[in-house]
Amino acid sequence: MIRIAIANQKGGVGKTTTAINIATAMAATGWKTLLVDLDPQGNASTGLGINAADRDRSSYDLIVDQAPLANCTMPTSIPGLDLVPATEDLSGAEIELVSVVERTDRLRAALSGHTGYDICFIDCPPSLGLLTLNALGAADTLLVPLQCEFFALEGLSQLLQTVERIQQRFNPDLGIVGIVLTMFDRRNRLTDQVADDVRDCLGQLVFEAVIPRNVRLSEAPSHGLPALVYDHSCAGSRAYMALARELIGRLPEKRKAA
Repeated sequence: MIRIAIANQKGGVGKTTTAINIATAMAATGWKTLLVDLDPQGNASTGLGINAADRDRSSYDLIVDQAPLANCTMPTSIPGLDLVPATEDLSGAEIELVSVVERTDRLRAALSGHTGYDICFIDCPPSLGLLTLNALGAADTLLVPLQCEFFALEGLSQLLQTVERIQQRFNPDLGIVGIVLTMFDRRNRLTDQVADDVRDCLGQLVFEAVIPRNVRLSEAPSHGLPALVYDHSCAGSRAYMALARELIGRLPEKRKAA
């Protein structure tokens, strides 16, 4: 199983929207897909139509109580896409894990071995706490959503420094599969400038597919649906399908790793 953390220390960059829709796109192309909601807000779970009352087991049980992965997953309305939902309990996990031995390896252990999935996406909280460290420690690679705004480049440099520290201390094999530009508005000259600066700095690490500002992307979560299901023909959905095709091209040929 290929494990991809979707992370950015800055909030409001389209991270959860990317997690929901790239996971849906991968499932639609035939990959048996798992999405782990590791954000205590549980927005990825809500965006996939899973009510809080229906989340009997969650990523809290997976990490803190070390419940088996199979006991914490649940199907979604998307064929081929399963979810480990998040609950409010997860907000206390940071404190509970502080005194635990190997506290940054809990998720890696939970996702190791034969899982029955081809690929796993981990939606991280917008902070560098123990939950994000668990995600980066468990991941094979990192996908970074980057909002096209002035402060994005400063946040990106901080994230790249964080990745280096993670590689040195927890996960030497962690790579970056790519950076995806989100909330792209062609009417705004600053958007083009930021995009050009990012591409000049990081070159081919930046995906060609860009995610536009799109009303349908914003509306979809309130209906408990990915945008690709809510309106598969909107600009945002088309962009995420293009991103999925690019992502597949960057992944190792060994698809069914576990």
